[in-house]
Amino acid sequence: MSIILRVNKVLPDAEAAVALVPDGAAIMMGGFGVCGIPENLIRALHARGTKGLTIISNNAGIDDFGAGVLLRARQVRKMISTYVGENKEFERQFLSGELEVELVPQGTFSERMRAAGAGIQGFFTPTAYGTIVAEGKETRIINGKGYVLEQPLGADFAFVKAWKGDRLGNLIYRRTARNFNPVMATAARTTIAEVEELVEPGDIDPDHVVTPGIYVKHILQGAHYEKRIEKRTVRG
Repeated sequence: MSIILRVNKVLPDAEAAVALVPDGAAIMMGGFGVCGIPENLIRALHARGTKGLTIISNNAGIDDFGAGVLLRARQVRKMISTYVGENKEFERQFLSGELEVELVPQGTFSERMRAAGAGIQGFFTPTAYGTIVAEGKETRIINGKGYVLEQPLGADFAFVKAWKGDRLGNLIYRRTARNFNPVMATAARTTIAEVEELVEPGDIDPDHVVTPGIYVKHILQGAHYEKRIEKRTVRG
């Protein structure tokens, strides 16, 4: 007797996905600047008005795009980021004390998420030793060099953006849009992926899969992508 298990993780749209997110949730959002961000999920979250969010993202997009629209609508209680530039509203809220911000060195940011996904409960890094970032943290001298103990960084949800995915949640990314998306996909309790192309199982070469479907709870095909350029540089 054979048993066929049919798994379909597909949601109809981004609106159905963000309906799963309660007020006060912690959400990882892939992307670097405005490259590789989950545009459709962010727009839907903004439209739904979910509040009190902790957003874990390299930065907050720009004022009118990406996570910046959530900040402007006062839906974000706390940002855990590496960079506050390019977004004037982020900068304003941070400097005025309206927004709680945890700044994390970029390499430490990435490694803390990787540790969460791998089940590692802490690691020592020389980054930020002797600075205010190390205040209140355990430090140790190893082989004559100072190190800081950093904790894993997880979240309730991860919103990731991939180029192509199948109905089982297997994902592949395109070039620099890959950035933080794969590591975030492993570090959250519930990972929701939006993709440009949604295909059937078997249509993706297994050797090309970056994020295996076991990490992805839900997947949807994005309805529209602007793919903005954060800073356009031209040669005179």
